[in-house]
Amino acid sequence: MDISVTERAEQAGTEGIDANPGKLQRAHCRTRIGQMKDERLLEMRVFKAVVEAGGFTAAANMLGVSQPFVSQSVNALERRLGVQLLHRSTRTQRLTHEGERFLLSCNDILESLEEAEAQVRSSEPSGNLRVSAPHAFGMDQLVAALPGFLSSYPKVCVHFSLSDSNVNLIEDNFDVAVRMGRLQDSSLRSRKLCDLQRIVVASPGYLAAHGTPVTPLGLARHACLTWESPREHLNLWPFMINGRLERVAVQGSFRSTDGTTLFQLCVAGVGIMRLAEHLALPAIRRGDLVPLLPEYQAKDDTAIHVVYLPERQLVPRIRAFIDYFVDVFREPPWQKP
Repeated sequence: MDISVTERAEQAGTEGIDANPGKLQRAHCRTRIGQMKDERLLEMRVFKAVVEAGGFTAAANMLGVSQPFVSQSVNALERRLGVQLLHRSTRTQRLTHEGERFLLSCNDILESLEEAEAQVRSSEPSGNLRVSAPHAFGMDQLVAALPGFLSSYPKVCVHFSLSDSNVNLIEDNFDVAVRMGRLQDSSLRSRKLCDLQRIVVASPGYLAAHGTPVTPLGLARHACLTWESPREHLNLWPFMINGRLERVAVQGSFRSTDGTTLFQLCVAGVGIMRLAEHLALPAIRRGDLVPLLPEYQAKDDTAIHVVYLPERQLVPRIRAFIDYFVDVFREPPWQKP
């Protein structure tokens, strides 16, 4: 296929290489070879999981990925090898003769890989580290702590992604993810960073213009800043009323999927918000926000965890990242005076 020098440069993903077609083609080949190796190992792991789990759905549950991802991986493997590895029926999957031979080879290769990784796990952390984190918490807390981590581990290159959606570590190719709230994926390992409370707040300007609610039910007469899907459950605000936990549904004229946006509009006087304390407490100290209904405050069950794949817990750069941030949040920064 005939492609331009510019296209080859973009595909190679390199900087500082002369715009020489030969050099760029070699760089592009090296990139593709690296990707091909990763894909082959991933296909082997998925194929092995299908055999061990006894089916595609069971393998998907074991790996924590979608069933279509498992099917596509095995189909791609069979196309690349040019043979059928599994006899499929509506109820069972059975290895073909070629599948039995390939499974033995997969076991040998993956065991050798694990042995090789074990030999270097005690070495200095280095290499690429892909991290996913919630947008508001990542911007407000993790970014502030990253310079210290990068200074301590100069050979680690962090690829930092902010998203309020829960990424799939395998399918989306992440090493670790920071998660808020209850953990849903039992296939992942986790370490708790800290607990996180939420506080009902409003700006002095909003309260001057609209008055101050004195009970949770009084929120019905106020504009509240609320969440869009998939976080609509946060629009049920918990309060202790007459010794019982009750949840009050709130409404308003502005909704968003982004906590930072809601926070900024709250400070601007648009409405009342139930805000995470890492943003609320500093804003209260500055006088930008005022806490509301403290006598009805209910203890939140939100916790911050870092999650990772079980088989990668001893990789030096992953272990270093987790240990570093566990130490950072041992005493949460927003609780310090």
